Amino acid sequence: MKTCLHSVSYAGLWRGQESLTLEQFLDKAKDLGFDGVMLMAKRPHLSPLDYDAQARKKLSQKIESLDLELVCLACYNDFTAGVDKPGVPHLEIQAAYVGELAKLAKDLGTDMIRIFTGYEREGIAYDKQYATVLDGLKLAGREAARYGVMIAVQNHHDIASHHEELCWLLKEVDMPNVKAAFDAWTPNLQNLSREEIRQAIHKLKPYIVHTTVAQYTRLPRYHYKIDLTEFSRQADLMRAVPLNQQGIIDYETFIACLKEIGYQGYIAYEMCAVLEGGGTIENLDKTASSFLKYINKF
Repeated sequence: MKTCLHSVSYAGLWRGQESLTLEQFLDKAKDLGFDGVMLMAKRPHLSPLDYDAQARKKLSQKIESLDLELVCLACYNDFTAGVDKPGVPHLEIQAAYVGELAKLAKDLGTDMIRIFTGYEREGIAYDKQYATVLDGLKLAGREAARYGVMIAVQNHHDIASHHEELCWLLKEVDMPNVKAAFDAWTPNLQNLSREEIRQAIHKLKPYIVHTTVAQYTRLPRYHYKIDLTEFSRQADLMRAVPLNQQGIIDYETFIACLKEIGYQGYIAYEMCAVLEGGGTIENLDKTASSFLKYINKF
């Protein structure tokens, strides 16, 4: 299994999480023993606004000197943003962002960008939002193709989060450079059985080019209703835990099924939530290292 570390893990975006610069992160990924890296394409790491031609060349040389593979760039888009305000060309703006990232990817030596679909907005017909995502992916795919770059759609946002709808969406896009970054946490949170997860992976076999893993545990939450002297159940709180610790996501099944279909891509690891043990660099390193030990058994 080829492994890569997502730089979002050291970006300081969650409560208590310490941060590293992009250059420090690259050294960290090498020191920990990862084969490659997945770089967050926004500040404080790899924003195209901050990297001119000279900075890109320097960064590319740094990655090469460490003998790391730049697996992909992580795009942060939301195609349904502004769907209720058609006067602003949100899709064009986001497609242009993807185009800039595709040029950045080419300059740095990778041919893949991880991309999202869109969050569902209340009060807007679902099919209108779906169509907006469809148009956005086609525009983004076209821009990325100009640089020979592939976009991998992650099952993360509301639209097409279920594998059946994601498969339908990718068929409608029907572009050779628009594939899937299929993760295990979504089908697990959607309460799919082991067999259903296996069927999902086999159905998406023609599309899966990337996957990102992280483990979580549920913390039950309750709201005290003082007038009734009673508690009402709220949505559970999710907290990140090491992959070698028992959590809610069935990676045994997921990774075994990836091997069944002959998956040859990387398995990325991320720490993108409040983490058990805190967000110190020492705990982040310990947790990332536990992922490598866990994945070696496959």
